[in-house]
Amino acid sequence: MNKYYNTLKKKIQNRELRIAIAGMGYVGLPLAKTIADAEYRDIIGLDIDLDKIKKINNGMSVINTLEVSDLENLLASGFRATSDFSLLDQADALVICVPTPLNQYKEPDLSYIVSTVEMASKFLSKGVFLSLESTTWPGTTEEVIAKILENAGFSIGKDLFLGYSPEREDPGRSDYTTATIPKIISGQTNQCLHIAESFYGSFINEVVRVSNPKTAELVKLLENIQRSVNIGLMNEMKMIADKMNINIFEVIEAAASKPFGFTKYLPGPGVGGHCIPVDPFYLTWKAKEFNFHTKFIELAGEINDGMPNYIIQRITSILNNYKKAISGSKLLILGLSYKKNISDLRESPNLEILQELITLGAEVDYSDPFFENIPPLRKFNFNMKSQSLNKDSIASYDLVILLTDHDTFDYELIKKYSKHIVDTRGIFKLDKTTTYA
Repeated sequence: MNKYYNTLKKKIQNRELRIAIAGMGYVGLPLAKTIADAEYRDIIGLDIDLDKIKKINNGMSVINTLEVSDLENLLASGFRATSDFSLLDQADALVICVPTPLNQYKEPDLSYIVSTVEMASKFLSKGVFLSLESTTWPGTTEEVIAKILENAGFSIGKDLFLGYSPEREDPGRSDYTTATIPKIISGQTNQCLHIAESFYGSFINEVVRVSNPKTAELVKLLENIQRSVNIGLMNEMKMIADKMNINIFEVIEAAASKPFGFTKYLPGPGVGGHCIPVDPFYLTWKAKEFNFHTKFIELAGEINDGMPNYIIQRITSILNNYKKAISGSKLLILGLSYKKNISDLRESPNLEILQELITLGAEVDYSDPFFENIPPLRKFNFNMKSQSLNKDSIASYDLVILLTDHDTFDYELIKKYSKHIVDTRGIFKLDKTTTYA
């Protein structure tokens, strides 16, 4: 074992590692908290968003999954956010948690990863551990990151240790934390793997070793593709059930009573967040390199992508049943985020539905406890304010459309005073005011 390896192992053991985390979002911030909770006292968070950095350093949480008290404790541990990459010359470890979106052609966009590694390589000293956690296609760590580092003069496995460990955050979930979710780890060489195991094992309860980064990268894609495929199946089943005038939510609940052989997935207005709408395309893109067409995966994606249009068609049909045109109808959308109890609008299909209803001439309002206003977004720019819910406001709408089932909604009040309800989440019991969609 070389001197760099031994030094890193010793620093990990003594909690003396100086750690930098690139990307202060839903992955990076909880990771920083978890590392600080394990008694590390030299952590910085890197980000290019100066407003976000200012808010974090002033004790303002920028994600709803991190309480203000958690952020205050993190800052009290010595953590600071910065845009100064030159501070990496003092780092022993760099963990990259930057976005990996799709471009306009639904092809992988690794620009954030590449720019981060290129910038970091200018300042990193020899003997550092670098781990990528961003979701990506199999081969990224070895074919992209390693080459950048080698071109910068590093020797992987000798004076720089490279690994891939996919993030497994699930915003809004309270029964698991970053520390208690088993962590997939990999390394480009055996020494890289041993360093990764020591590093993550020092603050994660359980680490799961796989043979190489390419395998770990595919693990992450498989986890989310499985969800995409199963949600796509449920969405297709919902459309079939609607044709047959059967309540698909009742069907699913009954099927879920079977103690084996059935896993419960629910349909909805589409899929959102960074993972499910994006990850499958990373594999389908890479598969083309091997002249392979991922038909099953792409079909599920097509079904899920088509759900906002299906919901619009259902809303139009339901209004027609009440002798109302969609143009001029007064509609209320409940929930903007892609899942309950979070302030995350990334890839939310609800925004597509909101935009299309406006385009069709409806008078649309929304209510969401996590968004007083809708922030400017890449695809959308709404100038709207969340509406408070009371008996008079609810009764004023021709149709109330439940898209996200936040726990803070008063469903009894909504049910009592709504003229008509469209429920895409299976929350309301069937009655004369409710239509499932």
